[in-house]
Amino acid sequence: MTQHLLKLAVGVDDNDHLSRIQKERLQKEGVLRHFTRNAPRRREDVLDGGSLYWVIRGVIRARQRLVDIESGLRREDGAPLCAFVLDPKLVRTQPVSFRPFQGWRYLSEEKAPKDLDASMASAQDMPEEMARELRVLGLL
Repeated sequence: MTQHLLKLAVGVDDNDHLSRIQKERLQKEGVLRHFTRNAPRRREDVLDGGSLYWVIRGVIRARQRLVDIESGLRREDGAPLCAFVLDPKLVRTQPVSFRPFQGWRYLSEEKAPKDLDASMASAQDMPEEMARELRVLGLL
């Protein structure tokens, strides 16, 4: 059963900003990793088609397929470290509000927002309240 992960993109303004940051990291390191302290216990379920969904300014806005999870790493101070290896392709999703949290969270397949298609791409940058009202009206 596929599991997804949810992570806050702290200090990121929007999808374009996240994309620029990741392109720089990819050029520098050759592989795209996001580091966190704890490794998921459901590793196999997460790597069975799971994605890392990004919460940007209180709204889930994008996802990236998880390619691998590297655990057992250590920081210089000896603290545990885990690396989520990500597919460089950033996929925009339907915007869904999400409260702040620390670390990462599991996100079930049923609760994961759907990907945006080309006709819905303009909804990505509109205020969440407006997008919600348009969805209720069936216009988005």
